Amino acid sequence: MSSTEDQPLVVENLSFRYRNRDELAIQNISFALEPGKILLIAGASGCGKTTLLRCINGLIPRSYKGELTGRVLLHGQETADMPLSRISQIVGTVLQDPERQILGAHVFTEIAFGLENLGVPRQEIQRRVEETLAYLGIAHLKNRETFYLSGGEKQKVAVAGILAMQPSILLLDEPLASLDPASAEEALTLVRHLADEGKAVIIIEHRVEDVLKVNPELSMFMVEGEVRYFGPTTGLEAVVDYREVKLPASMILEKARQAPPPTYTPPVLATTGGNGLLAEFREVNFAYEPETPVLKDINLSIRAGDVIAVLGPNGAGKTTLVKHAIGLLKPKQGQVLLQGTDTRELSVAQIAHTIGYVFQSPSHMLFAPTVREELAFGPQNLKFDSKTVDRHVAEAVDILNLRGLEDYPPLGLSFGQQKRVSIAAIVAMHSKILVMDEPTAGQDYKNYMAFMNAILELPNFEAIIFITHDVDIAVCYANRVILVHAGTIAADGPPDEVLADIELLKRCSVVPTSLLAVNLEHLAQTKRFMPAEALAYTLASRTGRIQPDMSGF
Repeated sequence: MSSTEDQPLVVENLSFRYRNRDELAIQNISFALEPGKILLIAGASGCGKTTLLRCINGLIPRSYKGELTGRVLLHGQETADMPLSRISQIVGTVLQDPERQILGAHVFTEIAFGLENLGVPRQEIQRRVEETLAYLGIAHLKNRETFYLSGGEKQKVAVAGILAMQPSILLLDEPLASLDPASAEEALTLVRHLADEGKAVIIIEHRVEDVLKVNPELSMFMVEGEVRYFGPTTGLEAVVDYREVKLPASMILEKARQAPPPTYTPPVLATTGGNGLLAEFREVNFAYEPETPVLKDINLSIRAGDVIAVLGPNGAGKTTLVKHAIGLLKPKQGQVLLQGTDTRELSVAQIAHTIGYVFQSPSHMLFAPTVREELAFGPQNLKFDSKTVDRHVAEAVDILNLRGLEDYPPLGLSFGQQKRVSIAAIVAMHSKILVMDEPTAGQDYKNYMAFMNAILELPNFEAIIFITHDVDIAVCYANRVILVHAGTIAADGPPDEVLADIELLKRCSVVPTSLLAVNLEHLAQTKRFMPAEALAYTLASRTGRIQPDMSGF
């Protein structure tokens, strides 16, 4: 057996309790990670995954205070004896939310920031930044302002800033959350390459199916702060609940057919608004910088009953498009009409009565001292009476699985919990149109399926729009898919039509998933898209044939 000095990372009997919390965030965790290995950590949002990473990179107990027992060793040396500056040279961390990691005004200075703090000579900084930009294929972003980058572009820049410091251990906390499927594949291929070059890599990810494609040697499954499984990835399927962790469709189909069949009702928005026109884009053009158009001749209508998934690559203009609907941006040319009124004539406060918008980054929204006050803020500003406010807050707490967190500070929660708070804050406002930017980011499978089901049953929403890189949420919930590519609408129609055009999807950086594959294979029988577990029961009862044909995908 190799000694602790030979292993980049050893964790022994690690437990931690946050200050002002009664329960342990993690307890009695022990494992070791060798060079050249990838460890996938899976588990529900709030189960302690991020806390474990904070112990490894030294932020616990230096930045996050509480009661810590056990020890972490980096190349045989305890982190308790090391300054944070030394730990950061060994351990590179990419956070869930790139907004909380990026400090520089321009991409080059952002990537150079860590190297400057390490005292690296100027010429060496220049060389490393240039090499890292080229290595990640983002040299074209070198002189861009970080403020104007898309969420996915910011995530790539955050990775570049870490790689430039050449750590031997890489910690990735939900690195795929803001990336389009094609970029996610590239990022995972890079992670595999880094591991093969000798780095030890830990990756926390709810998109387990995607990570499995790069063959992580080890997997860990956590439940309520405890490790329920640690070992070869081949053993992960046997221990996880497919209702909580999103597995490849073939695995879910096999597991689901063992259980009693449920009653499956396709999700339909419970609107009473008829088929009325809610919003309209007429020849909309927009650019942040004159020479770089972001939206080009956009024409589309949003009607009552629409559940729209907006898909497309990072930087395609998806968020910019939606920000025009809510009045945060005004078109340079053309018009955006909200219930017949030009948004130029409406204030953002007036628009909020009609459209509620959940930002991609929770840090752009959350500010109140407690979750309860955060959820009450919107309804109070819309002049609802106190009883209605209380009812809406309680309803949102139940829908987003926030029971027990009402008195916690939102920004003290995990990223996944923060995301649910930000969605709950808008749900509590009872606007006519709900717009969510990456609603599944940081969410475990069980949570996001539950809140999507509940939101669709609310009678107050007349339309729902969600920007997403998660193709499967579009498969399960959308009745309309809009593909955005290079600032234009590349496709707009029913999911079974738009998502069946595989070549178009690939041109728009949308990678078909195993769930899409099996739905398309059996669409002639089922007549509609559905989640994997529901599909398993349907196919088992009709044909007994449940394995997807992945040829051509």
